[in-house]
Amino acid sequence: MPSDSSGDRVASTPGPSDEASHEAASDHDGTGRSASAEGGGHDGGVPPGALTTTGDGWGDDASRDEPVDEEGGGPIKSFLEHLEDLRWTLIRCAVSVFLGILACLTAGNFIISLLEAPLVRAQRARPDKEPVVVITMGTNILSRLPAKTFPLPGSGTNDVVLKVAPVALQGATVLALVPDTNPPPMAGYSMQVSLKTYSPGGGFTIAVQLAIFGGLTLSAPFVLYFLGQFILPALHVHEKRFLFRIAGASSFLFFAGIAFCYFVLLPITLGTTAAFSNWLGFSADEWRADEYISFCCWFLLGMGLSFQLPMVLLTLVKVGLLDVAGLAKYRAYFYVGILVIAGFVTPDGNPFTMMLMAAPLMGLYELSVVIAWFWARNERRAGRA
Repeated sequence: MPSDSSGDRVASTPGPSDEASHEAASDHDGTGRSASAEGGGHDGGVPPGALTTTGDGWGDDASRDEPVDEEGGGPIKSFLEHLEDLRWTLIRCAVSVFLGILACLTAGNFIISLLEAPLVRAQRARPDKEPVVVITMGTNILSRLPAKTFPLPGSGTNDVVLKVAPVALQGATVLALVPDTNPPPMAGYSMQVSLKTYSPGGGFTIAVQLAIFGGLTLSAPFVLYFLGQFILPALHVHEKRFLFRIAGASSFLFFAGIAFCYFVLLPITLGTTAAFSNWLGFSADEWRADEYISFCCWFLLGMGLSFQLPMVLLTLVKVGLLDVAGLAKYRAYFYVGILVIAGFVTPDGNPFTMMLMAAPLMGLYELSVVIAWFWARNERRAGRA
């Protein structure tokens, strides 16, 4: 049959040989026309058994090459090019960690003041309102006695601060206790704890601890950014959205755990630890500075990681390993596991501190149960629809 002049698809007629039809079909190039049609063929037509298509037919390569799924990746690279990108990513991460460590070494005194703030709040706390008599000499606290053991006229229920000062008496100068009108700030503390180092390299050890913990904390956003530059181009758009949500929620929970530990848990823990030592008959007025810094850093880090519990549970729910019924059924077992985790994470092993740490984790567990219940309800409604 001759070819139509408008260029539309030509209906094929059975040819005398199947081999001729197969060769004509295999001569198609990427333009949607057969090679014989481009060459002219017989009198402007096509050989019998040939099949030609145009851009609106099944041979439209442009429509077939369109991606079915949404793509978000970068240019296609070879294996060696990916290795080169990975090398530069690791170099950038190492440089950011090094700069973070250097910055923390430079600002070591400022970081020390931040870590001492919970101890100052613990010393200012007055769980018992019993009045005391404080004896000072200059900026030093010599003694802190209950007011009932050191009765003074007119003291009432208020604290009394006395200082040791020279007083002229009958032509002689003697040391006497006189009211201190400008007492040091520590005079109003319920306890007094001094941080000291007991070795020549104690200050260097503390500086290294601060540099490691602080440098990793400061460089963490940059490390995640560089790793994201390397990984994200290989993900689809919907996968990137899901990853951004996970990263945002995980970061929020991590810093929420650190904030809760810094402003609430650490002052209570430090005050309870000192009071417990005094109850046992030990003096708690001097602590090793390196042990205190290590205690605070590990406590903050452990609490931040413990607040990732909802992310772990909800991930197990999403992949189908857990459901809301399982979370409710095994609640008691999870509570025991939370207490065990709190016992390992709590640096001092204090039962009171362990319970304080376990309480918010139990609350996060119940929050995970509620979120899993809402997910299950939405899935049931979607199934009925």
